[in-house]
Amino acid sequence: MEKTWLGLLLGLFAGIIDVIPMVAQNLTWDANLSAFSLWIVSGFLIARTDIKIKGAIKGIIISFLVLLPSAILIGWKEPLSLAPILVMTIILGAALGFLIGKYSR
Repeated sequence: MEKTWLGLLLGLFAGIIDVIPMVAQNLTWDANLSAFSLWIVSGFLIARTDIKIKGAIKGIIISFLVLLPSAILIGWKEPLSLAPILVMTIILGAALGFLIGKYSR
């Protein structure tokens, strides 16, 4: 599959995986949409960025860079809520980086 579409598709799946527990916790829709869009953008950037880092590490780094502005806002008001966000970013970012690297042409 072409890299851009693979990144967007896998980002869509990562967004769904991330938002499911958020919906179960009755978080606001702006938080849900923010998390969902983070993964679509991350998938796109992981697929299209040509840095020398490959695989899971590339996915983690790019996902954290995309998360950074939101993390500052979230951490300013609720620093403890950053823990699950950071864990999901590591897991899903690594998965995106690995899968995009493995299945793109």
